Amino acid sequence: MHHLSEQEIIRRNKLDELHKLGIEPYPSELFDVNFYAQEILDNYHPELNNFQEVSLAGRIMSVRVMGKASFAELMDASGRIQLYVNRDEICPGEDKTLYNNVFKKLVDLGDFVGVKGRVFTTMVGEISIHVTEFKFLSKSLRPLPVVREAVDEATGEKKTYDAFTDPEQRYRQRYVDLVVNPQVRDAFVKRTQLVQAMRNYLNDKGYLEVETPILQPLYGGAAARPFKTHHNTLDMTLYLRIANELYLKRLIVGGFDGVYEFSKDFRNEGMSRFHNPEFTQMELYVAYKDYYWMMDLVEEMVERVALTLHGQTEVQVGENLINFQRPWKRFTMAEAIEHFTGLNIDGKSEDELRAAAKDLNVGLDPSMGKAKIIDEIFGEHVEPKLIQPTFITDYPVEMSPLAKKHRSKPGLVERFEAICNGKEICNAFSELNDPIDQRARFEEQLELGKRGDTEAMVLDEDFLRALEYGMPPTAGLGIGIDRLSMIMTNSNSIQDVLFFPQMKPENTKSENAPKPE
Repeated sequence: MHHLSEQEIIRRNKLDELHKLGIEPYPSELFDVNFYAQEILDNYHPELNNFQEVSLAGRIMSVRVMGKASFAELMDASGRIQLYVNRDEICPGEDKTLYNNVFKKLVDLGDFVGVKGRVFTTMVGEISIHVTEFKFLSKSLRPLPVVREAVDEATGEKKTYDAFTDPEQRYRQRYVDLVVNPQVRDAFVKRTQLVQAMRNYLNDKGYLEVETPILQPLYGGAAARPFKTHHNTLDMTLYLRIANELYLKRLIVGGFDGVYEFSKDFRNEGMSRFHNPEFTQMELYVAYKDYYWMMDLVEEMVERVALTLHGQTEVQVGENLINFQRPWKRFTMAEAIEHFTGLNIDGKSEDELRAAAKDLNVGLDPSMGKAKIIDEIFGEHVEPKLIQPTFITDYPVEMSPLAKKHRSKPGLVERFEAICNGKEICNAFSELNDPIDQRARFEEQLELGKRGDTEAMVLDEDFLRALEYGMPPTAGLGIGIDRLSMIMTNSNSIQDVLFFPQMKPENTKSENAPKPE
């Protein structure tokens, strides 16, 4: 246990006092709440004299004792409201202990209390609750970080700032962050609305939400390093999934026409303000469709999300006003590279591409094949410049082992990514359903693995067996929920849209919060 501060010792002593007075600081029975603070503030009218019997619960966030009466501020899930506590109202008989000893001396900021009373307006016009009953619900043993006031030297204005602004502390102790920085809550509410809007959109189209394994005997469906674990009873290695693609395609083989899953995926790679080791994707597979059809779906669905969250298609992200209104701009990968760098990649050999990359100051390593070089050029010189939502289509075949070869362009596949605010938000294909071609692509991946590519795919015999039974032509999509949430909530870092981002252990001296790239 940590060393107790003076404040914490005082609070523990108060806990003992409550016990001596026969007051349970952590009662079991429910406290019936009938209104929220914000509801009262929005709807109270003095002339109607409504809200005459209210019951609220929440944290005490400030107290001003003025003899026989006190003012306090109560914060519940909706917001804050003032309490007026009068000694003779909460202690109608001879015994004034509840006010004199408990309320005045044993209540601390952060304590949870339940109050009953009636709503009125104070002399200065503040809507408040005239408390008639007061009950302890939970004693807080650690003080919350205090809000301090400072005078802005330039304007002379009083400004409040919070002691709890250090990002590392905020991510590590999100429970405190949410209490003292209530605006943080809004991003998470929007994130939930975003998922809800996508779910509603897909359900309206008749697609089935499914669940597939997180622990997989083979990791597949993406290019990434996995987390590895061990199952004792079966004495076998298992991997946390890097994607759920291969399982969802097995369901298309099995006869479902449209399936989707909001999946937690895990990738054992670096952390940054765009990467957390676990992240959320929504993957969707629809039979008898192709990637052109899927582009239309993505535009329509993301436009719907923007409208649901913001009531308009325009969203402010940093200094950029991003417009999700359909249709979005479309480039092939080759067109985009030529447009932004002047380099024409068509028909270039690996050596020629290596030389061109060098001229563009793109760092390469010897394990990189042709596709990876093109990807690096794109990532360095094109992606950061794509601010408005843009579809990039038609990728080199080596880069996309699970996508169908292009119907008219040799060496390419039918794939697109949507890029927005300089980052990929989704990836989609006309899915490869030719089992012979799929086996050959897996084998090429094995060769890349031998060259030292740690992200190369493994060969999944059971998936190939499923394809051999026949998979209809299918369009597939993976869309990053964390990245999309960052954009839709104007958040600078993935850690701001994850309640509990991954952190280094607390006792290490080094800087724990992931640094901006």
